[in-house]
Amino acid sequence: MTQRVRCTWAQNDPLMQHYHDTEWGVPQRNGRALWEMLMLEGFQAGLAWITVLRKRDAFRDAFANFDPQIVAAYDEADIERLMQNAAIIRSRAKIEATIAGARIFLQIEQSNQNFADLCWSFTDGQTVIGDGITIQASTPLSERAAKTFKALGFKFVGPTIVHAWMQAVGIVNDHAHDCFRRDA
Repeated sequence: MTQRVRCTWAQNDPLMQHYHDTEWGVPQRNGRALWEMLMLEGFQAGLAWITVLRKRDAFRDAFANFDPQIVAAYDEADIERLMQNAAIIRSRAKIEATIAGARIFLQIEQSNQNFADLCWSFTDGQTVIGDGITIQASTPLSERAAKTFKALGFKFVGPTIVHAWMQAVGIVNDHAHDCFRRDA
């Protein structure tokens, strides 16, 4: 039986393998899904992605399946409820950033813009293909996108987080040169 070659980071954990094989790097064009992943990447700040991935279902339960209409209406009682939820990452700043992020998402959508179009505008709607060898924490592209997101009021959107997000949602294809998903 031939063993599939994967990106190094996804070789040892079955959950990471599944995420890599089915989701990571697949171009995502749904604005709500792009926003959800941006918020999850923010929760990852300072932690390993596997921590967020293991808690993703709990995050979806806690944040109403990342429905921006519902999350935008969260108040102090909701923040306190979330702070007591041991199934998620209980960072007040990250919880508040997610609620604020829902409000920003809605402002963008209500101003006749489209969040997905905004996200893909950084690359003119095309996936940027990395060289498959170099591993970068951030790029000039992620720095530009992070600056835009920060100007809109998003939090936890530094260049490193935004680069990881761009890879995750397929705006950037950084699969390793020998990974079976690189040309998928």
